[in-house]
Amino acid sequence: MSDGQNLYDKRGVSASKDEVHKAIENLDKGLFPKAFCKVLPDITGGDPEYCNIMHADTAGTKTSLAYLYWKETDDLSVWSDVVIDAIVMNLDDMACVGCLDNIILSSTIGRNKRLIPAEVLSKLINGTSDFLSKLESFGIHVTLAGGETADVGDIVRTVDVGFTTFARMKRNDLVVNNIRPGDYIVGLASDGKALYESSYNGGMGSNGLTSARHDVFHKKYAQKYPEIFDPNLPDDVVFTGSKNVDDVIEIAGEKMTVGKLVLSPTRTYMPVLKEVLSAYKASISGIIHCSGGGQTKVIKFLDKVRVVKDNLFALPPLFKLIQEESGTSWKEMYQVFNMGHRMELYVSSKETAESIIAISKKYAIDAQIVGRVEDAERPEVVIRSPFGEFSYLS
Repeated sequence: MSDGQNLYDKRGVSASKDEVHKAIENLDKGLFPKAFCKVLPDITGGDPEYCNIMHADTAGTKTSLAYLYWKETDDLSVWSDVVIDAIVMNLDDMACVGCLDNIILSSTIGRNKRLIPAEVLSKLINGTSDFLSKLESFGIHVTLAGGETADVGDIVRTVDVGFTTFARMKRNDLVVNNIRPGDYIVGLASDGKALYESSYNGGMGSNGLTSARHDVFHKKYAQKYPEIFDPNLPDDVVFTGSKNVDDVIEIAGEKMTVGKLVLSPTRTYMPVLKEVLSAYKASISGIIHCSGGGQTKVIKFLDKVRVVKDNLFALPPLFKLIQEESGTSWKEMYQVFNMGHRMELYVSSKETAESIIAISKKYAIDAQIVGRVEDAERPEVVIRSPFGEFSYLS
């Protein structure tokens, strides 16, 4: 198999999104360019002490794998999980700037009506309400404002699930990245079973799914369901793995299918971050959601510093499976996948780091100091792992 970056490119996707960033480089970056989300003036109220935050994201190509799993197993529950994926990819990005409450949510679902029936739509819509109710139990209030459901079979092969979020908040409550030499990096684990999760979470999130589903699952699915991939892709990168979606494995004492492992719903860290920020906001110099770009995501928010991650979590089984099936280089794996933690906080003292770790563990989410920040001539991320040392420059 070709190297990971070339393989990823051949599938028409990019971990770094260089073309996207180039296309938007001249756009206004908002009030605080280093903030994880774009922060706007208070357009809705005109109050200089407030700001507006608007965000949009989707579940990405995870919907394609959900479709495959549903067709093979008749398990409709995967569609409720896809809704979680799309919502969390919005909310947890907003949480990185300190926005954790009083958020308005709107959905956009585009489906191929010929393939996606009413019962799937029902799961998507009801799954939204169920997840928002769970967040409310932790004091996180998200209001569903409705949305759009469109039959667009000419442009959507199966279904696309996305959300847009909006909030108005005080500028004093913002967290704006100012990552500095001497900071400790606290990582919050992406796998395991959080207090508010019903089963083991493989840690996938909603990034790298194009790679994961093609690398892990068998070619027969491409032949059986041609609607689940781009027909223009080279055959040698389409469903090249050895696994069936209903193959059963045991992880952490739980039996689950490989399909469910890869489809694990994107974990939200909002309950943890809400408690952390209420106590330690003044000591936090940055919060990074390790989504697109994996462990290198932070490089976009650095000045002249080097982020060194040399105490990472043990590799979760899911990412080990993906690497074994694909042969992707370890350097590329760390750039595409979160590899064990999907949220990281940059703090000024070891004592604060240890307090945050204790809060995270209250929610049954493992946490640890995964690295530190050093002076440097230019932004750099260094990964020191059991599989080698890798350097990434901006």
